[in-house]
Amino acid sequence: MTNWMKRIGGIAAFGLIAAAAIWFAWPQPIPVDLATVAKGSMEVTVDDEAKTQVRHLYTMSAPIAGKVLRISPPRHVGDEVAKDQTVVAVMQPTTPSFHDVRTHEELLAALGAADAAVTFAEAEVKRLEEALAYSRTELVRAEKLAKTGAISQGDLDKARFEVDTNEAALASAKAQVEVRRNEQAMIQARLGQPADDAAQPDPACCIQLRAPASGRILKIVQESEGMVQPGAPLVEIGDPLDLQVVADLLSTDAVQIRSGASVRIDGWGGPTLQGKVTRVDPAGFLKVSALGIEEQRVHTEIDLVDPPEKWSQLGHDYRVIVHVTNWRDDNVLTVPVAALFRKGDDWAVYLAKDGRARSTAIKVGHRSSRVAEVVSGLSEGDRVVMHPSDRVSDGVAVRERNAE
Repeated sequence: MTNWMKRIGGIAAFGLIAAAAIWFAWPQPIPVDLATVAKGSMEVTVDDEAKTQVRHLYTMSAPIAGKVLRISPPRHVGDEVAKDQTVVAVMQPTTPSFHDVRTHEELLAALGAADAAVTFAEAEVKRLEEALAYSRTELVRAEKLAKTGAISQGDLDKARFEVDTNEAALASAKAQVEVRRNEQAMIQARLGQPADDAAQPDPACCIQLRAPASGRILKIVQESEGMVQPGAPLVEIGDPLDLQVVADLLSTDAVQIRSGASVRIDGWGGPTLQGKVTRVDPAGFLKVSALGIEEQRVHTEIDLVDPPEKWSQLGHDYRVIVHVTNWRDDNVLTVPVAALFRKGDDWAVYLAKDGRARSTAIKVGHRSSRVAEVVSGLSEGDRVVMHPSDRVSDGVAVRERNAE
């Protein structure tokens, strides 16, 4: 009897061990996340970084070479300016440069020659003045003699001619003196060295650059006093309320966008704004990304549709994110992009049905970052596996991860 009990106990223990082994070896359903194929609205957008920009930006430049006085202060970024009234910058003539010893000696010699020329011209004026006085005396004597018939009419005319000739020669000599004195002054000016600040001309006598348009100062390029060349930018002026958004989109995305397309604008620290595309440039340009990749970009302009009160905190050159709509449908069958995987050249999903995963080929149309349009292969209400792992295969048992 004892032996039978031992046999029965051994058989029971062996059965329990075998049952446990079978239970542990039996494949368990794989927990997965499931999503439901449903109809709804779908929007495909082109997303990219962009920046705000004042539509009409005025850059004030130096009209001539000279010294621009310090702009900031008195002017600061954000100051309001009025067209043709507000003086934004003041320019003074350039300070004369230093000259070397050789040039200095040459100028000294030239100044000596100019002094001598002035002395010579003044002496010539004095000589002609004496000659004119003498000829006038002779004319008076000739006129008296002509009245008595002591001299001929020809001698009288000759005396008058001498007076006229000497008067013309004197006028020419005086003009020559002015020429020589101006030459002397020019050389003296060239001999002058750069003056200190106390000898500079008053700013009122110099060029005052006034605002070309009403608005605010957006940028001061040349803040401190300094020498500038013609065309050097000084100040940028614009109206912050006349704002638009500009984006440099990839050319492959730009060809899908049309003028008037709606745009969502976010990523600027405030509420989502609405806009519309107003211009897509017909020509692209090459731009190198931060990773060193060459990309063809297309300049795109976007108008803000919302009232200024909603985006009043935005300013010039602020960073934003734009989502340009290039396709939209309010009643389309969609499947999450996370459920798609490649099967050959086609798209496929794992369809969860009766506790099993079934590989199903589907055809998709438009795709966004979250969902894809189902053209064929699925029906509304179907459940598909999200993010299928390598453990999921055709026919394997699955269960929803959060199902009790």
